[in-house]
Amino acid sequence: MAGKTLTDPTVAEVMAELAALEDPQVRAVNEKHGDDHGVNLGKLRALAKRLKTQQELACRLWETGDTTARLLALLICRPKAFGRDELDVMVRAARTPKVHDWLMSYVVKKSPHAEELRLDWFADPDPVVASAGWALTTERVTKKPESLDLEGLLDVIEAEMKDAPDRLQWAMNSCLAQIGIDHPEHRARALDIGERLGVLKDYPTPPNCTSPYAPIWINEMVRRQG
Repeated sequence: MAGKTLTDPTVAEVMAELAALEDPQVRAVNEKHGDDHGVNLGKLRALAKRLKTQQELACRLWETGDTTARLLALLICRPKAFGRDELDVMVRAARTPKVHDWLMSYVVKKSPHAEELRLDWFADPDPVVASAGWALTTERVTKKPESLDLEGLLDVIEAEMKDAPDRLQWAMNSCLAQIGIDHPEHRARALDIGERLGVLKDYPTPPNCTSPYAPIWINEMVRRQG
């Protein structure tokens, strides 16, 4: 099957190809990060490129519940074809970090329902769903900050980020950093909150990568902007 163009493939055929791409070493690395899949993402993207956009197939792959199938579904779907309620169900079902990240980046952020969902998710009792609301808020901090209460966001971050569950804490921290980077009038307070809370201060950062610790992140991005 490999190497030929896939035309109207069945879910079973695609699942078989995904199984053939499974690599135990890739799975071992991914599982350390909470992701239960073992397919090299470059190979997954190559398969998606051959399949091209197929919304119906994407929906059927998503329904399998398999992480690799869901990642592929997110690459071949039509983001604006999903209704608001569909996206809400999908975010609540996306429990592994990579599926959640790709769903947000490749689908939800491109949806006409993004702002409505941002407001619905922002204070959701499920911290993973709330992290999706914060991710959409961070997007607005950068691209469309009008009418956002940045001081209010900093108030919430200051009060809640320190003790937030990991995924939610990461999303709040990203929002904190982005406010500091993009809005000079709030930079001093963002730096102060980051320094006092110390969230991700000791996060292991590879060489040539910027630390997610907000004060370092903010200062480095501002420096690059010159």
